[in-house]
Amino acid sequence: MKYSAEQGYQHDRQAKLGILLTNLGTPDEPTKKGLKPYLAEFLWDPRIVEPPPPRAVWWLILHGIILQFRPKAKAHDYQTIWGKFGPGAPLLDITLAQAEGVAQRLKARFTHSPIEVEIAMRYGNPSMAKGLDALRQKGCERLLVLPLYPQYAAATSGSTWDALADALKQWRRIPDVRFVSHYHKHPGYIQALANSVKEYWAEHGRPDKLLMSFHGIPQRYLDNGDAYHCECHATGRLLAEALGLSKDDYLVSFQSLFGREEWIKPYTDATIKSLPAQGVKNLHVICPGFSADCLETVEEIDAENREYFMESGGGTFHYIPALNSRDDHLDALTDIIVQHCQGWPEVAIPYDQHSDEQERHAIRERARAMGCPF
Repeated sequence: MKYSAEQGYQHDRQAKLGILLTNLGTPDEPTKKGLKPYLAEFLWDPRIVEPPPPRAVWWLILHGIILQFRPKAKAHDYQTIWGKFGPGAPLLDITLAQAEGVAQRLKARFTHSPIEVEIAMRYGNPSMAKGLDALRQKGCERLLVLPLYPQYAAATSGSTWDALADALKQWRRIPDVRFVSHYHKHPGYIQALANSVKEYWAEHGRPDKLLMSFHGIPQRYLDNGDAYHCECHATGRLLAEALGLSKDDYLVSFQSLFGREEWIKPYTDATIKSLPAQGVKNLHVICPGFSADCLETVEEIDAENREYFMESGGGTFHYIPALNSRDDHLDALTDIIVQHCQGWPEVAIPYDQHSDEQERHAIRERARAMGCPF
């Protein structure tokens, strides 16, 4: 194997701290052509679909059946949300805004520290390898990876770790690496969620019930030890406490089922359909597991499930937007980053820029004395 190296290395270059914010990903365009490679990459990941061996059987099902029909159907769904939060895919546009906001906050907090922020997507573009390489070419020798999944799941945070490892296996020089696997109980994250609900209620009034809908996973993943289910309920409980809700005021459910096997329950769509008959006529839904609005929130919840509620006899349906690039959300993400970077020089206060420059100058001179041209 030929290992890759950063370009234009200089002995006196400034070592930097790189922050990589990651999310699930999105197709490059809302078309069948754009969806097919994205879905192929997504559904071939063994963290996403764990079929019984041999894998060859799943490959035949995926390429022979699913990818012949699903891209066209999903392309229509993506077309309904494209451009709602920027020029393109909501998840990408919002993640870029989040990265910019976090970078601004880090710069304000650590004025002279060399810190770089990039984004990457687990599937699609910009890829994990591209995001990591962008930080490498900027001279980042320390790396913090923050997947924007508050609750850990093997299919999200675990898969991101796989992609991180696969990319770094190609590098000649491996940076110091730290990885945030979850932040489902972080006080700033919980407070941002609570603030968003309180602000929404101040404008629209309180509902009969608050439904907290999280992305689902197959039941067997939970049975095999995935922590996701427990962390979703922990987030739900903490958010309810921050809002002063009783057990009768809210529900936790799970959405986005795929395939025929049993997933963790209760299902969001079935729950929403059942609520009007229980006297719930005014329903608000929030998706605390999504750090940014995307297909699963804008189209699945605010369109598809809204329709289910109204057709079942509901009166008023409100979707409370994801935290996206709210100031309190970006503050929380910045706090999480700083917390996990403790001990690294870039987050020391004050950052000793003078000593760093002196040390880099000395390294350069020693290298030149040994005949190194760079």
